[in-house]
Amino acid sequence: MPNPSPSVYAGVDVGGTNIKIGLVGDGAETLAFDSNPTHQEEGAEAASLRASATLDLLLGEAGLTKADIAMLGLVTPGPLDLQTGSVLAPGNLPAWRNAPVRQLFGDATGLPVAFANDANAAAYGEFWAGAGRMYDTMVLLTLGTGVGGGVVLHDQMIEGAHSCGGELGHIIIDASDDAPLNSLGIRGTLEGYCGSYGVVGRAQAALSDAFVETSLRDSVSGGEKLTPLLVANAAEAGDEVATKVVMETARYLAMGVVTCAHAIDPDAVLIGGAMTFGGAGHPLGERFMAEIRRHAHERMIESLRDQIVIDFAELGGKAGYIGAAGLARRAFKSAAAKDN
Repeated sequence: MPNPSPSVYAGVDVGGTNIKIGLVGDGAETLAFDSNPTHQEEGAEAASLRASATLDLLLGEAGLTKADIAMLGLVTPGPLDLQTGSVLAPGNLPAWRNAPVRQLFGDATGLPVAFANDANAAAYGEFWAGAGRMYDTMVLLTLGTGVGGGVVLHDQMIEGAHSCGGELGHIIIDASDDAPLNSLGIRGTLEGYCGSYGVVGRAQAALSDAFVETSLRDSVSGGEKLTPLLVANAAEAGDEVATKVVMETARYLAMGVVTCAHAIDPDAVLIGGAMTFGGAGHPLGERFMAEIRRHAHERMIESLRDQIVIDFAELGGKAGYIGAAGLARRAFKSAAAKDN
């Protein structure tokens, strides 16, 4: 017998490497979860079929049936066309170009699908169940290979007229002609300075000076790859060059925080993603955050300095699928309210 009032939501977070799938309850609790390789080269349709099979396994694990799921939330990297439910030209999913993913995942699972940008979903996850749950308005900046962003205002995602709302990594923070390029070939963006390749680029530039003493040179000469993690580990060990790179990242990120503060005036700007240098409670992470706050406050209009919270996000890698489920929950409840 069909469930007359389903209260479980499926969240599917597609990344270039893995697809995270979770069953999430009405109170944001995870009921079951799994993660599978994306195998992006096989295309979106094959991925949708694998995700559907995984969803069936999770339902069995949780003692649920498909009738218990009200809606599925699907999130992918952009750029997207939210009107048609398509992925356009995602850099880390080249085989998914122009794929009608909302329809593919809906057909594979037999569920209605809410579709969104992955960074926007992560922001909504923090708003619904993470560090943003006590705020009415918030911004999330996610640090990883690039810089993602999302804006939530009073339970509404800012998705924009052309599906590009919240693309905060492309904020311009340096107008000079020799500023570094970002992943889209645009100079001087927040992503170009604060994405992982920006961090690695500044560390590499330091190594090019033969007179600079740093443990990073020994590590790289010994065969280790120069990565943000290597920079972070060296900074933790007291390496001055690595520490300078981390603190420069904080200062550049502060410029993005200030722009968000002045453009949106949110209750909070949260920092998440895989590259927070240890994050909350970690000595380097706390120094990183203190530097962000200090430089942001110096550049922020005075009336906002003590009003806008700048802090770490909480959900980590769970933010995407929880946010996807949360957006499905919002869409389902909105549709139900219109029907009544």
